[in-house]
Amino acid sequence: MKRLLKWLGLGLLALVLLIAAPITYTETMCRGTPLEQAEARYITDPTWQRAEARTYLTYPEWHIVYAYEGYAEVLKRADPHNFPYTKAVTGFWSSLCALTEKADELGEAGTDAKLTIYTIGASFTLEMLFKAAYEETIGRVASWTSDTSPQDKVEMAMAADYATFLQEIPWYKYDFDAWYAKLMAAPTEGVRSHERRIALGIEWKAKAAYARLIAKAAGAVGVDELTMHIAIQGVTPDDLEAYPEITVISNEGGTIIAEVPRYRTFTKLVEKILFDYSQARIVEIAGNDDILISLDARANPVLRDDLNVLSITNRVGFYERTRVLVGMKVDQLHTLTPTLKLSGLEHIYDY
Repeated sequence: MKRLLKWLGLGLLALVLLIAAPITYTETMCRGTPLEQAEARYITDPTWQRAEARTYLTYPEWHIVYAYEGYAEVLKRADPHNFPYTKAVTGFWSSLCALTEKADELGEAGTDAKLTIYTIGASFTLEMLFKAAYEETIGRVASWTSDTSPQDKVEMAMAADYATFLQEIPWYKYDFDAWYAKLMAAPTEGVRSHERRIALGIEWKAKAAYARLIAKAAGAVGVDELTMHIAIQGVTPDDLEAYPEITVISNEGGTIIAEVPRYRTFTKLVEKILFDYSQARIVEIAGNDDILISLDARANPVLRDDLNVLSITNRVGFYERTRVLVGMKVDQLHTLTPTLKLSGLEHIYDY
């Protein structure tokens, strides 16, 4: 028993050091120099201002979303052990390091933002490493006994649903228990079925319990707002009535302040407005004039020389995609309009 406790203790220490290492490295080695920033011109109410640096720190969070999208795509074509778990993890931390340097140029992101990113990064890392350890061993052997079990089909459907869910809603609000029930209800057909039933059952029950814990913590500190304010010119309040997602707050001097949804809905909304009204100009978002966007490189986007192309990130495995991260001024978003669809606008990373 003493020997077992000793090894368990060493294992726990190794996990702690494994998680602490990239966090410590990011905090000490991935730092940028703050640059002078312009003050908000239109959205001056502090309640609706968000830290500008968070546009860069939002990408690593979406890296996780993209990883789950990739996992869902892998399951459509192959077994779980084909997903590049370790590369998904290193991609998160390397992108966080690179973008933390850019975020520092825009000022402080805030302690809450840092704690959030490190918490989800640590959780994602542990999940991917544990899943890799299992799927590359027991899971791989079990997959040899069957092409596709009913439980594999449940996991495939759940992965696709989860990836879509994460685009708009925090992960801890996902109903893992409902999918656990579907897993248990699926008929068992051989070794693979029983293996998937046990492995996925434990995983989803653990995630459900952890999600409840995180939900309580989020409730204690306050959940993040699902809407934000933007300043837009070149359109009228009557024009914006065509968009039920938009609530006009004020209209002074040709500048409309409006409340809009965040996340993926915001990206789709901006794309639609800029196409519907060629004269539309978004001049400020949450009190900020700098924004990070990503484009799908498969569309061969034509980028102007004055744009700040930050990096190109490759998603590896069966679900391969290259995205171009571009830092630009908010009031220049409309200049992408002629080639926006062709450029494959993927996401606007709000704050």
